[in-house]
Amino acid sequence: MTSPLSPADHPAPQPALSAAQYAASRHALWLGAAAIITDEAGRILLVHPTYRKDDSWLLPGGVVEPGEHPHITCRREITEELGLDLDLSAVLAIHSFSPNHPDLQPGTHCPGEVRFVFDGGTLTPEQVKTIRLPHEELSEYAFLETRDAVQRLRPVDGQIMLAAYRARLGNTGTAHLADGRHILHVPALDRNDVHVRYRPLWNSPLHRGPVPTQMPVQQAWAWCFVPDGRVVADPDPTGALPMLPSGTIETTEATPEDTVHREAAEEAQLTLADPVRLGWVLDETGEVYGGVGPNARLRLAARVTAIGPAVADPATGRTFARLLATPAQAAALLGWGPPGARQAQLAAGTARARWGLPIARPAAIEEVPMEGMRLSLGGVN
Repeated sequence: MTSPLSPADHPAPQPALSAAQYAASRHALWLGAAAIITDEAGRILLVHPTYRKDDSWLLPGGVVEPGEHPHITCRREITEELGLDLDLSAVLAIHSFSPNHPDLQPGTHCPGEVRFVFDGGTLTPEQVKTIRLPHEELSEYAFLETRDAVQRLRPVDGQIMLAAYRARLGNTGTAHLADGRHILHVPALDRNDVHVRYRPLWNSPLHRGPVPTQMPVQQAWAWCFVPDGRVVADPDPTGALPMLPSGTIETTEATPEDTVHREAAEEAQLTLADPVRLGWVLDETGEVYGGVGPNARLRLAARVTAIGPAVADPATGRTFARLLATPAQAAALLGWGPPGARQAQLAAGTARARWGLPIARPAAIEEVPMEGMRLSLGGVN
């Protein structure tokens, strides 16, 4: 038998909100839009505003005006700030900014902001030459490596820039951030704090013929292919700068191929087969080797037949992350610019012709598990 309900058991109905009351109850915030724009070397374009008291820089972009969509804002601001009309190919990041965030300038009354960061693409040298700034608003622009760019941005702006740029490099989709931090899965490039360093030396052409007999070979790097056509890159844990398995040729090693086998095993725990020489790059000074003068830096391709558990590199005592990337992605991470992209195509073509490996499909960069991976003819497991 149930007890009779008292009037208190029936909450009084709430009066319906008028349209104006409902509108007033909704959260109000600012909207912003910015773009990741790079040069051919992968350096990020920043602009220096004249109106910021803390001398910080910004990504190109600005405030969404009433009734304006963020992508329209971004294109408008790029035109107003740089004199360029660029297409936007993707949303790289969406960021939610708290009204009491410490990076707000004192006295700024912000209700919170949602910022969209779009992919503004890569500028050709000819496009860079056409950049024109509104000098009453922007005093200069610069293309910067990510480590330098972070130093010129406010901390939260640097976090947003890195997440968006890494989303572009890693093909990981839109990054969702709150106060500069990922709120969902943290992609491999962010997890390992990977940066890109522009390496002007690699603007030198890749020489396809044999190394001249009188020229010493100081270094060997290898494009190490897994069965699905991707390659292994290993960011240095101290600077998070990606490399291919590589190293200086030791006097005890008979051939550069011996160096590649050793370095791939020590840095990334890779077992390689059938290394093949792609060519060499001229280092005119040998400064990094004590000023030895002109020397060759060899480039090879090899098949990966096994990836073992991660261990510390005996030469440095550091444990390297192992990243699986398409050759094109690896070239972008290396900061080799257009010559690196051409070398990546050559390496991929060699892997296909020599070992029957597929051309890697666009995919998200991922990290090899600490325990290693099993490889089969069909791919990686």
